[in-house]
Amino acid sequence: MKVALVHSSKGGMATMVSRLLSQELLEDEDEPPPDLLAECDSEETILAITQALARRWKVYPVESDEYAYKNLQALRPHLVFNIAERVFGPNRESHIPTICEMLGIPYTGSDALTLGICLDKSRAKEILTFHKIPNAAFWMIESADQLSDDILFPVIIKPLYEGSSKGIKDNSVVHDHESLCLRVEETVRLYKQPVIIEHFLTGREFTVGILGNWPDIEILPIVEIDYSELPNGANPIYSYEAKWVWDQPDHPLQIFKCPASISQDLSAQIEQLVLRVCKVLRLKDWCRIDIRLDDNNVANVLEINPLPGILPNLEDNSCLPKAARAAGYSYEQLIQKVVEIAAKRYGITV
Repeated sequence: MKVALVHSSKGGMATMVSRLLSQELLEDEDEPPPDLLAECDSEETILAITQALARRWKVYPVESDEYAYKNLQALRPHLVFNIAERVFGPNRESHIPTICEMLGIPYTGSDALTLGICLDKSRAKEILTFHKIPNAAFWMIESADQLSDDILFPVIIKPLYEGSSKGIKDNSVVHDHESLCLRVEETVRLYKQPVIIEHFLTGREFTVGILGNWPDIEILPIVEIDYSELPNGANPIYSYEAKWVWDQPDHPLQIFKCPASISQDLSAQIEQLVLRVCKVLRLKDWCRIDIRLDDNNVANVLEINPLPGILPNLEDNSCLPKAARAAGYSYEQLIQKVVEIAAKRYGITV
């Protein structure tokens, strides 16, 4: 079987951005955000996935740049292993699945619609709220001028269409209107997109990996994020600083506890919540869902990550591989399992 590994490498996406700038297809920003390429894949990750796939199949890495359509059209793989998140636009994670559908090529993971909804935090929360799935109160605005007086502090400010803690800094949690205005203006200016403001939940935080398709879903061991390990005075969030500054391979932050030390009742509550999210948002093959408790210890959905991070090394603190290892899967087995699940969904023999 021919498998195309479609990725967004840091080098490839940087080259694409430079090419688009030179063609004046992008505005030349004076101050790009420091985490512009945070969701792009390192060569180490791409190599690790390639090696895992190559144990059983013929693998062809494909960059998710503007040539991806023609390259996939020429290659005609039996399956695309999709980890491409690209860089720009509210539908950037939907680009490769849409191309695959146009070309009639099966691919791993959720479809373009689900990826687009999950990336747009307000749309995802609207759907969750309609289905009475707990999530924090929120407000979506395009500028500080649109701030209302009904905002319930403390709040956290996030870019609307980002992941991997992009745009979420230690000072993104604010307690007053003046600080809120400053953070909203800075975030809109840097990321050129609306922001979502959420009431900040103060309880324990967890992240939950899943494998499979409804109703045959395997919930991996729950990971707790222990913010007591952050530097003194830091806000209890998985911020840009926590992910990329304070957490280094030679001095990793010991903030992830897997399996989480929680009661059977809380574990059951979280698992039932995750299953409801999988069904409502039609998640496919794999995902990671972030959960946080409110003041009443009720589990709320924070984020849905249908293209979960899969850094290969133990010291990388990558939560889905960490949970998979706790469930007995090696990194190689995790990658191959996703292919098996997707192939079964399409009726492909692997």
